[in-house]
Amino acid sequence: MPPAWTNPYGQPIGMPLPGWRARQRPNAITLRGRFCRLEPLDPAVHGPTLAKAYALAVEPRDWTYMASGPFDSDAAFYQYLSTAARSDDPRHYAVVDLQSGQATGTLALMRQDPANGVIEVGHVMFSPLLQRTPAATEAQFLLMHYVFDVLGYRRYEWKCDSLNAGSRKAAERLGFQFEGIFRQALVYKGRNRDTAWFSVIDSEWPKLDEAFSAWLAADNFDEAGTQRRPLTAMR
Repeated sequence: MPPAWTNPYGQPIGMPLPGWRARQRPNAITLRGRFCRLEPLDPAVHGPTLAKAYALAVEPRDWTYMASGPFDSDAAFYQYLSTAARSDDPRHYAVVDLQSGQATGTLALMRQDPANGVIEVGHVMFSPLLQRTPAATEAQFLLMHYVFDVLGYRRYEWKCDSLNAGSRKAAERLGFQFEGIFRQALVYKGRNRDTAWFSVIDSEWPKLDEAFSAWLAADNFDEAGTQRRPLTAMR
């Protein structure tokens, strides 16, 4: 099958992007959903409830594959939050539960490449109060919607330690495509990291948007708040 695009020399080339312009970087904005809202991370506002939410974990295993943590003191934790809150890249957001009004997790937009329209979601740290809830899925959806529909990026990445089975499963559930393993990509916490790469591109987003919207709709949950159909079935 002949290539879709060729240059005057008959060489195959990538799809033309007439009118492409560099995108804006993500801003310190609030994104509102039905179960949660995302707010720019503020240690004074979010720190106390984040500390309580993270402390509900019986073991600090959720920090194993994070670049930071666990923290041996409140001072160390607040220093981490303060550093994160001052950063533009990564741009950190707190996930606030709408029922309780409390922050129950954080995530960030990072490795921002406006010239090429590429960005990554990372620093995903959800407390036991947020894990495996509709709000956890909605938080991811709100960021994806912001990146694709508001900022107009072309590529949205998810990367994790290749040994982090939970993160890889989450990426696949959310509709990210597995792209491979970058061997010996990083050194963190004194150990090697082979990095698993996942992505969603803009041409895939409309169908994923529909799937997220259908899954998050009120009629997909029963009186006890249990999903009627899984997100994977919506795709």
